[in-house]
Amino acid sequence: MIIAIDGPLASGKGTIARALAATFGLPYLDTGTLYRAVALAMTDTGHAPEETDRAIEAARNLEISLTCDPRIRTAAIGAGASVVAAIPEVRQALFAAQREFALQPGGAVLDGRDIGTVVCPEADVKIFVTADVETRARRRQDELAASGEMIGFDAMLEQLRIRDARDSGRADAPLAMAEDAHLLDTSTMSIDAAVNEARAIVEAKQGGSG
Repeated sequence: MIIAIDGPLASGKGTIARALAATFGLPYLDTGTLYRAVALAMTDTGHAPEETDRAIEAARNLEISLTCDPRIRTAAIGAGASVVAAIPEVRQALFAAQREFALQPGGAVLDGRDIGTVVCPEADVKIFVTADVETRARRRQDELAASGEMIGFDAMLEQLRIRDARDSGRADAPLAMAEDAHLLDTSTMSIDAAVNEARAIVEAKQGGSG
């Protein structure tokens, strides 16, 4: 069973995806870590994420160990990841790794922004997780604060709006909800409620009613 979880930053998709992977005994991949790792590789070699040729080279020669580096969770690397993710050749370089992970025996859970539309259009279950931008800004603020990175609410809100526009407006594999995806708006939901709703969607599909 392949479960595709898509949505914007701080919508709750990662938390939901990890919970579903644990519940159904499936391996999990946060595909965003691949793009963050490319951005980190660029930063470590003194290059800006806008340097297209360097970004393509970094993606093609990516050290997967960078996906475990805690620095990929900073706001700066997240913003850089959004930039390199808009480069078609970078996406192509990382596409095969994502497909290989998804197609392993037994299936997998993947979260990102184009899993249900591009990476795994044949996924058994597709869920598009969203929340209003103000709620997401507060969540992202809290997440960064927990790691010691303080960003004001207005600045965080502006960062998210810029990133949403870039992710949704890029020509190659934009952030979009698949036609056959289930919409899950977590704006007013607790973590437990959101996970339970997602679990119910998967169980309904398994039972043949979804």
